[in-house]
Amino acid sequence: MERNLKNVLVISFGFLLLFTAYSGLQSLQSSLNAEEGLGVASLSVLYAALTLSSMFLPPIMIKKLGCKWTIAVSMCCYVAYSLGNFYASWYTLIPTSMILGLGGAPLWSAKCTYLTIAGTLYAEKAGKSAKDIINQYFGIFFLVFQTSGVWGNLISSLILSQSSNQGEISEEDLECCGAYDCLTDATNSTGSERPSDSLIYTLLGVYTASGVLAVLLVIIFLDQIKSDQAETEKEKTPFWSMFLATLRHLKDKRQCLLIPLTMYSGFEQAFLSGDFSKSFVTCALGIQYVGYMMICFAGVNSLCSLLFGKISQFMGRKLLFALAAVLNTSCIITVLLWKPDPKQLAVFFVIPGLWGVSDAVWQTQTNALYGILFEKNKEAAFANYRLWESVGFVIAFAYSTKLQVYIKAYIVLSVLVLSMLTYGAVEYLEAKRSPWTPAATKKENGGPHSQETHM
Repeated sequence: MERNLKNVLVISFGFLLLFTAYSGLQSLQSSLNAEEGLGVASLSVLYAALTLSSMFLPPIMIKKLGCKWTIAVSMCCYVAYSLGNFYASWYTLIPTSMILGLGGAPLWSAKCTYLTIAGTLYAEKAGKSAKDIINQYFGIFFLVFQTSGVWGNLISSLILSQSSNQGEISEEDLECCGAYDCLTDATNSTGSERPSDSLIYTLLGVYTASGVLAVLLVIIFLDQIKSDQAETEKEKTPFWSMFLATLRHLKDKRQCLLIPLTMYSGFEQAFLSGDFSKSFVTCALGIQYVGYMMICFAGVNSLCSLLFGKISQFMGRKLLFALAAVLNTSCIITVLLWKPDPKQLAVFFVIPGLWGVSDAVWQTQTNALYGILFEKNKEAAFANYRLWESVGFVIAFAYSTKLQVYIKAYIVLSVLVLSMLTYGAVEYLEAKRSPWTPAATKKENGGPHSQETHM
């Protein structure tokens, strides 16, 4: 097997194992640790720490440790979060959430940098377009990575479905479900009752083992990778200059215009995993259905990630972004108008499925856009991606327990509209920077800018 492809697969399956645990835990936090809002509070702290981490840690860790060991060390932070859930309290879950947040930004920045450098090196050796190879590498990564949501949530659903706390949900309880939830009692007592401790410990044991395997896979099989150009630049760059690289990158007008789009990625993921899962699925069907709902989302997301990575160079990113915006808008409007009813079981899965199609665009295309627009400053650019996506998560989770779902839906829709306007401005600036040239330039603009990352 070609060496670069082997490394892409190692990273992909390492992330698959790691996020099998994290995706399952994140989906359940708002329902499993609902008392005093602990679960949502931990996610808010997690992404706040991730925001702080994004400002300075990625360039420093990548410089000192290299991409491989940055990935390995950061993965250990995720394992700590799984351990913190064994005895979920304000004294265990909040600190481990902070640890995970600090490791999140270096993990994703190192992954993005690694795949971009690997794609560039292979393209030079094979005489192919670097942008097309990078596109394909990110497509492979997301095909594998997005299935983590399938496996993580399948594990949770299979284990939690063995609970004896399941029962029929009354019409009175259903009145507190949906967009116009009761807020103070957003989930009914039957559907949201906490499973037994033995089932929870079994689930957490499986998740912890999965995270440990991810760390071992990366340490044993992933090659350290170096870019001569990147190493030369790092040798010439003072430490404090690297420390401030993430903030200095905001001087680029295109980066500033991409902030709403990047933040929207956090808003929309937080809404689905926090609000939809709790006020619709857990409330109307029961906590054991959360995993199945997220499987639908993750499965569609994974398949579409590969598809969009392949067809982006033919369709162009503008059309894909437009498709995602239309689908997400349709889902939000449906959430606002639909009153959840257990008899309409299909709707509980159609919405996450369509949401998965649009999220595949936000993840693959936005990250590829960063990788290509800021090719000469990859670490700082990807750190900014993690920073602003995290800000979106923090804001969304921070107001999660304070506002009714319909208000949060309107907020998400407003951010989507703003992000499309600012994204259009980026396209306008790029059109001015790149004068009309032959087909090669057209292909370059339509493909690579349309491809690549997420937490």
